[in-house]
Amino acid sequence: MPGGSKSCPECGACEKSGWSDDIHSDGLSLPDEPGDFDYDRFVEEEFGSGAKPRGIGKLWWWVALVLLVVTVWFFFR
Repeated sequence: MPGGSKSCPECGACEKSGWSDDIHSDGLSLPDEPGDFDYDRFVEEEFGSGAKPRGIGKLWWWVALVLLVVTVWFFFR
């Protein structure tokens, strides 16, 4: 803390209220115990439950093939 400060510039604690662990972590929705974390629920909340993409589609394989042919044609013409 800088000398003569009325509050902490990092956490906002003031000389009257002091430091409070409850206020510092309030609203973070952290699990109570380390074993309470449900990874599958976290992933669903963050990314939804939509279908996950599987590899490259056929269209992109054709685009890559055409680009390869055009590139080779420019080098050997």
